[in-house]
Amino acid sequence: MANRDIVVIGGSAGAITALQRLIGNLPGDFPAAIFIVVHISPDSPGMLPQIFANAGQLPAADGRHGEAIELGRIYVAPPDRHLLIKAPGLVQIGYGPKENRFRPAVDPLFRSAAYALGPRVIGIVLSGGLDDGTIGLQAIKQAGGLTIVQNPDDAEVPSMPASALRHVAVDHRADIDDMAELLVKLAGEPIKQKAAAAEPAMPMELEVEVQVQADEHRRETAIRELGEPSLFTCPDCHGALIEIKDSLPRRFRCHTGHAYTSASLEAELGEKIENALWNTIRALEEHAMLLNHMAKHNHDSSSEPTRLSASAQDALRRAGLIRDALASNANEAAE
Repeated sequence: MANRDIVVIGGSAGAITALQRLIGNLPGDFPAAIFIVVHISPDSPGMLPQIFANAGQLPAADGRHGEAIELGRIYVAPPDRHLLIKAPGLVQIGYGPKENRFRPAVDPLFRSAAYALGPRVIGIVLSGGLDDGTIGLQAIKQAGGLTIVQNPDDAEVPSMPASALRHVAVDHRADIDDMAELLVKLAGEPIKQKAAAAEPAMPMELEVEVQVQADEHRRETAIRELGEPSLFTCPDCHGALIEIKDSLPRRFRCHTGHAYTSASLEAELGEKIENALWNTIRALEEHAMLLNHMAKHNHDSSSEPTRLSASAQDALRRAGLIRDALASNANEAAE
């Protein structure tokens, strides 16, 4: 009889500290393999395995493509790579498109685990911003796995746990200091016959999305069949975004594979708008500097320096208006 021997954990801001506490409370003979995705920079030095190994008794390392899964070990997503699981029990490293603005992202790990190993999986969402992990936790639940969410009040950043609780009928919610005891109880226990017989929901859709993040079998036509074209374009590649059918929270994927929930799409567009506005400020101020330089060195007309200086002041005025708008928006966001 199969056991619940695969634990997949995802988090973002505040999750590293939470994971240190969780791992520190797990026994050295913990009867399951643990897979961890934390949102990190592509340029991260990759210290998470050492941090997690030092936190407790379980060995931790970056996942290596094609290695067999061993119980009692921690597998960590390497920087700028998706950590995935492939049947019958292999680690898979994917360089597929970003999802919810990140690579590694939580949803690809959860989705692949649900598709590959179904009811053997326990999925956990920890502290973090926005809503990565919610869709993946739904997949785990639909495939017969168990779902756990950190209490939002216990999380340093409550958005990810709160989103999961809104959209998934989770099996357990717990403070981080109580989670190890819960995991020890759940991990390794036999799966009930009904759960063991469960099939992953929407297997074609799950297969397509797992393959996209693994960057294998690029299936643009299959991606287009996941939903209907939307009015929006992908902030990464500017391709048309497809709105995934029957998805809550609402989410989008372009035909090259980038994926967003509504919240992560709004955040990405907001960041790109801010970058564009700062570029506009730079262009206006450079234009003003050039106009002032031309006015200072103009020897052809007595009226030209005055016109050029006035144009420079107008450019600085417009740049100032944009600066004020950015500052006002930042103040509103901080309130």
